[in-house]
Amino acid sequence: MLICFDLLADIPFQISAKQYARIAEEYGDSAVDRVKSWQEIIAESSNLDEDEKLYEINRFFNQLAFVDDIEHWGKEDYWATPIEFLATDAGDCEDFTIAKYYSLRALGIPEEKMRLMYVKALRLNQAHMVLAYFSSPDAVPLILDNLNPRIMPAHRRTDLLPVYSFNGEGLWLAKAQGRGRQVQSGGNNSLWADLTERIEQGR
Repeated sequence: MLICFDLLADIPFQISAKQYARIAEEYGDSAVDRVKSWQEIIAESSNLDEDEKLYEINRFFNQLAFVDDIEHWGKEDYWATPIEFLATDAGDCEDFTIAKYYSLRALGIPEEKMRLMYVKALRLNQAHMVLAYFSSPDAVPLILDNLNPRIMPAHRRTDLLPVYSFNGEGLWLAKAQGRGRQVQSGGNNSLWADLTERIEQGR
């Protein structure tokens, strides 16, 4: 089967008064404050260099708590929108990665420079997701991760074993330090379809 991840990356995430009212009703005033803080960090970071944008977005989201999907959403696997992640003040590794990806896209970083990457976290012996940023096509990617707050080159993250990565352009089998080999494009993915539908609804 061919897979395509339509990430709706051009959505600017400008929150309307109606959305803020809904967030307050569903999650409370503190949730509104967190979402407003997100809007502020995006506005304040808009003129920064790309490295500084990475730092600010990584730092901002890594303040949130890690909670697995079963405990948080009552589901085996649920990919929260950035608003849901902030409103509930917690999420799992996919939620950290998705929120960072969309925020950096809103800040103008091109899709081709970023991949959502599944890895094996060796010390935890479990599957994990991180965001990989490529400053150029042949660069060793920088890794944005909720397990380690420092942004580091992939070759220094010896605790992570890459498996595969994806963005809106397709799916790649990963290799230790580089972009890997593209293996699939086109088609669809149910988790992304559900996620992007909720984003389109402003949730």
